[in-house]
Amino acid sequence: MATLSTDVCVVGAGPAGLAMALLLARSGVDVVLAEKSTSFDRSFRGELLQPGGQAVLDQLGVLEPARAWGSHAHERLQLHNHGRQVLVVDYGTLPGPYGRLLAIAQPNLLRELLAACRRQPLFRYLEGHRVTDLLRTPQGVRGAVFAGPDGPVTVNSRCVIGADGRYSKTRQLAGIRYDRREAADFDLLWFRLPAPGGAPTALTVRGGGGRMLVSHGVHPDTVQLGWALPHGGYPEFAERPFERFRDELCRAAPEYADGVRTHLNSLADVSLLDVFTGTARRWSRDGLLLLGDAAHTHGPLGAQGINLALQDAVLAHPVLVAQLRTPGTDVVRAEALQPYIEPRTDDAHRVIRFQQSQARSALGSGRPLADAARRTATALIGRTPLRHRLTRLLCYGNPRAQVRTDLFTTTT
Repeated sequence: MATLSTDVCVVGAGPAGLAMALLLARSGVDVVLAEKSTSFDRSFRGELLQPGGQAVLDQLGVLEPARAWGSHAHERLQLHNHGRQVLVVDYGTLPGPYGRLLAIAQPNLLRELLAACRRQPLFRYLEGHRVTDLLRTPQGVRGAVFAGPDGPVTVNSRCVIGADGRYSKTRQLAGIRYDRREAADFDLLWFRLPAPGGAPTALTVRGGGGRMLVSHGVHPDTVQLGWALPHGGYPEFAERPFERFRDELCRAAPEYADGVRTHLNSLADVSLLDVFTGTARRWSRDGLLLLGDAAHTHGPLGAQGINLALQDAVLAHPVLVAQLRTPGTDVVRAEALQPYIEPRTDDAHRVIRFQQSQARSALGSGRPLADAARRTATALIGRTPLRHRLTRLLCYGNPRAQVRTDLFTTTT
């Protein structure tokens, strides 16, 4: 069994894990990052960056290289109910330079983050390595064991960071319970269509009467769509004639009807996203920290996933560096991570509540009076100071999420 020693062992090369590894390595921390996949060429759902996430990537020097692969800017986020616009966020009114909602293919973003990590002398990457166990001692977690292409690898560390997604194996190995909530009450069928007239410049959620369609533009000249199904309703949907789905979709979005009839022919042309929210009951143990979806999972509405993951890394970075630089710190203690975890838990719950409210506004309850009242309330929010608070939450997240470049020991 091969053995490595490091300060921090990161599990998972998603946005949270790669950003965390980059921040730490630039701060003079020795980092080993392990990723079970051998390529980023696979299907990703989250590809939208709010201004707050764009700012983080720009501060890391990664935004423009990622955009060079191709990106698509959106001017608005809008919520429609029964054909009426009830809420809109106009990105053109936001201060520059990030007054847009940006679609970037996640594989390209991850490639640029990894390239930046690889330029750091204190960074090592274990590609194709799947975590199989944690090294437990009376002092806490002291590393992890991985199954790799050449056999098992043990990584001894002062802290393990589990950034391995909503179904986190690291979280399971640590015995941390996870509270999954089916609060969204829907799943999404995802599919893409050509947009001959150009990709749309708005992220649009159209709903009402228990129906919902999400659409946004993708580079180049493509539209990404998500059609809501009742949560757990895919087996029943799959038994219906596929033509019924196509007819419903054409009525909901007539501007895409030609593409629907040409490119959607069977269930093989769509993929299912299991939509749920949830939080780990603990985000840390001695020697262990959970980041991103491993700690808090969010639905797709409002395009929050990548932004939350990036800001997790930025906010945890100074807390971790302070502990790792403290003389005599063999294991990062859970209580030392609370200055990050406590306020960040509030942030996560705030976003979950927003997404639940957005889903209820879009889908409706099927009760006409209740749905009309909800539409009116949502429209009124757009004319009150609460709209500005909602916009700040949606677009910027936590305003304290600024990269602490003063902690860096390298500039590359």
